[in-house]
Amino acid sequence: MSPSRWLPLLFASAVAVSAHAEPMTFDQALASAGASAPDLEAGGLRVDAARSASRSAGSLPDPRLTLGLDNVPVSGPLAGRLGADEMTMGRIGIEQDVPSGAKRRAQTAEASASIGVAQAQVVIEAREVRLATAMAWLDLYYAKRRLAALDALSETLAPILDAAPSAVTAGASRPGETLAPQQWRAMLADKRSDLVALAARARAELARWTGDAQADVQGDPPVLGIDGATLRAGLDRHPVLLAYLASGRQADAAVRVAQADKQPDWSWGLSYQHRDPMFGDMVSAEVTVSLPLFSQNRQDPIIAARANDATRVRVEREAARRKLTAELEAGLADHLMHHDRMMRARDVLVPLAQRRADLETASFGAGTAGLSAVLDAFTALVDAKLDALDREAEVARDAVRLNITYGNDDQ
Repeated sequence: MSPSRWLPLLFASAVAVSAHAEPMTFDQALASAGASAPDLEAGGLRVDAARSASRSAGSLPDPRLTLGLDNVPVSGPLAGRLGADEMTMGRIGIEQDVPSGAKRRAQTAEASASIGVAQAQVVIEAREVRLATAMAWLDLYYAKRRLAALDALSETLAPILDAAPSAVTAGASRPGETLAPQQWRAMLADKRSDLVALAARARAELARWTGDAQADVQGDPPVLGIDGATLRAGLDRHPVLLAYLASGRQADAAVRVAQADKQPDWSWGLSYQHRDPMFGDMVSAEVTVSLPLFSQNRQDPIIAARANDATRVRVEREAARRKLTAELEAGLADHLMHHDRMMRARDVLVPLAQRRADLETASFGAGTAGLSAVLDAFTALVDAKLDALDREAEVARDAVRLNITYGNDDQ
């Protein structure tokens, strides 16, 4: 490839990389995934392929050129002599099959339905990419918030941990308590390692969908309300159910193709036959018509099979609709439960854990409580704050999942 061709491609790649070098907001991540996800590009190619294939549907088959040598004597006194018999002739001709109009119309309808199936699959894949990207963004966002909360608590407790040896020297704490700070820091390091790994996994997943190897998040997640009535009302427009409708149209078209096989096809042929000049040349024309006389054993079983396929698609669509309905109701119920748990953590559990940590810290400062009691209280506070963030993340994930999965594409 010449430089004039690969240099623009290299420049475009560099621009694309630099465009994603900055952290992405939630909406930016979704837009980036929608523009660069290979799954969607592959889906678009499937649609293009179906459109290309549809252009030949319903067309006449290619004509056939025929060459032959007719009436050559193989016995008797003229055997093997090509020009001796007046019936011996060289032949050139053309033949054309002409399927019935019903068959060609059915083939055209089937090809058009195949385009609809490919387009419906692209819509499904687009929604899946959108949801996966949103979940990855939220996972990274909350992983970073958990790390920040853990680091803030560690920094808050650092002065007390550093004062532990002095407390032992002054006789306020037992010597064994000097080991507690090291144990607590090790416990905190374990939690931090888990959160760092969680953030790395979320970053890798976000990079997968956005194409940005250094994917990062900025801003806050969207505040999405959940309107159960609206989501239920829009369920029949779910891409999965629309895809079944497209598959149903394709199956119906296949039935019509099978039925069209009971219509006679025909073909015509025209040939020019050259003989010895003393006998004169000839022209022949013929028309042949197929006779589907034994449809009971040939066409009818195929028609029945295609009709069963069409019925199967409709039954599967009903099963899919029931499944989606059940999953929607379960998701709405889980969201209510997760929201209650989040509010309980935010309004009750975290404030109580914070109050306990404050009281134990004050008691430690006054010399009426040991370091172990302070560390126990801060351990409970760490767990409460991380659990509260887990519950908040569950609520956010519920809202995004329900709106993307069951809402319209603008949600």
